[in-house]
Amino acid sequence: MDVDLRKLRYFVAVADHLHFGRAAAALHIAQPVLSRQIRALEHELKTQLFDRTKRATALTRAGEQLLTDARPLLAGADALQRRVQRAALAADRFTVGFMPGLIVTPATRVLAARHRDLTVDVLRTSWDDQTEVVHDGRVDVSYVRLPIDQNGLQIRPLLTEPRVAAVPLDHLLAAKDGISISDLAHEHLLQNPDAVPEWRDIAVELRTGRGEPPPPIRTVEEKLEHVAAGRGLVVLPLSTATYYTRPDITWVPIDDIGPNHVCLAWDNTRTDPLIHEFTEIATAQAQRPYTPA
Repeated sequence: MDVDLRKLRYFVAVADHLHFGRAAAALHIAQPVLSRQIRALEHELKTQLFDRTKRATALTRAGEQLLTDARPLLAGADALQRRVQRAALAADRFTVGFMPGLIVTPATRVLAARHRDLTVDVLRTSWDDQTEVVHDGRVDVSYVRLPIDQNGLQIRPLLTEPRVAAVPLDHLLAAKDGISISDLAHEHLLQNPDAVPEWRDIAVELRTGRGEPPPPIRTVEEKLEHVAAGRGLVVLPLSTATYYTRPDITWVPIDDIGPNHVCLAWDNTRTDPLIHEFTEIATAQAQRPYTPA
């Protein structure tokens, strides 16, 4: 049986909303049409995907499994479309992703100067999507901060930088010249613990109850708003902390953890000569201080 991606998209919409009416509205189709498509998918798969009553809609075990498998399948289909479109534009466009605090202007300027007919674009990324934008074709290369899942990627190390704790000015740690990671063990970390595994391991070991991921706070700006309000702390690379300087927050060096590693990442199936050329430019530029024009 060939899987119908359109029916899968309809299924995921219902699974996300657990309500046929709301899912139909989100898809901009009539509810009876959506119901027929889901019934057709169940018939094709020879299994029931939803338990439906007058009061509620819930996934069956088969539905839960399909949802797990459908999301990456649909993401892969979207990525395929982007890569095909990118290939059509490859002769005149090159896109570079970058994490907050990193300045990519020197390298992109050199590439653009060498290829006058090339449009060099940039795309700001975050901890959550810094590799996703490579896999789905939104960027050709991306400046990433480790740790990341390196599956399917080619990685070129560029530089390292110290990590610091961003704290509100009235925090007990704010006046210190340096701290250890254990000083943060009982603090609430306003970021994914996997981004700071040293803190995560100590927090879990001490059973502080802080080892669970916090509610999603996606941007640096949002995290710093929460820091200033006294709701927790964040650990940042030094360049990010200094880039987002604000009067109600200070940063303190963390003396006993390793630096943040900045690398360039790209899809390991790509053979575009521009990627190789840009990695060489970026590697050379990473050793030089940035001087605005």
